[in-house]
Amino acid sequence: MADFSLIETLRYEPEIGFIRLRLHLARLTRSARRIGFPQPADALERLQQAVAGATTPQRVRLTFDENATIEVTSAPFTPLAPETTWTIRIADQRLDSADKLLRIKTTRRAVYEAARAEYTIDEADEVLILNERDEACEGTITSIFLDDGSGMLRTPPISCGLLAGVLRTELICQRKARVGRITRDDLMTGKLYVGNSLRGLIPATLID
Repeated sequence: MADFSLIETLRYEPEIGFIRLRLHLARLTRSARRIGFPQPADALERLQQAVAGATTPQRVRLTFDENATIEVTSAPFTPLAPETTWTIRIADQRLDSADKLLRIKTTRRAVYEAARAEYTIDEADEVLILNERDEACEGTITSIFLDDGSGMLRTPPISCGLLAGVLRTELICQRKARVGRITRDDLMTGKLYVGNSLRGLIPATLID
């Protein structure tokens, strides 16, 4: 476990504070417990120090390793325009549903970087990855959601081999999304969305 760190990427708004802060800290604590890392006791204090005096939206990245070392960086963040729609393509790269480390957000990013590299930014705003059973899992930086006409968004179960995204968790808790497997064929039958805690929910157009 010495070759990676846990990551949380948060959005900070001067008039509001950190978006979904409680869920981010809960995931960080839960992930540390699962893999035997120390508890991140100073995470909140370090986050607050990083944005002290900030007057514009910030993208804040926190890493935490097995030695309880916390590093926090921040940079100005420009939210997406409300009318933004992303173009999505499907990667040849596959995720292994048996790899439980995929359920935790870490700096071990090779599989996601390989998928992203299959298309240029002009060809796809985000790249969707399937597992070995051709079930939809997630994007390289987003969770995925399908509006199948049921009145609730559908998002893949963690057991398919994917991260427990913070936005995903919030939408499930708010009963705006439910867990359900999504096949490649399903992706063509409803309205697709992708999203994360930093950017929110983004309408998407799939090019398959």
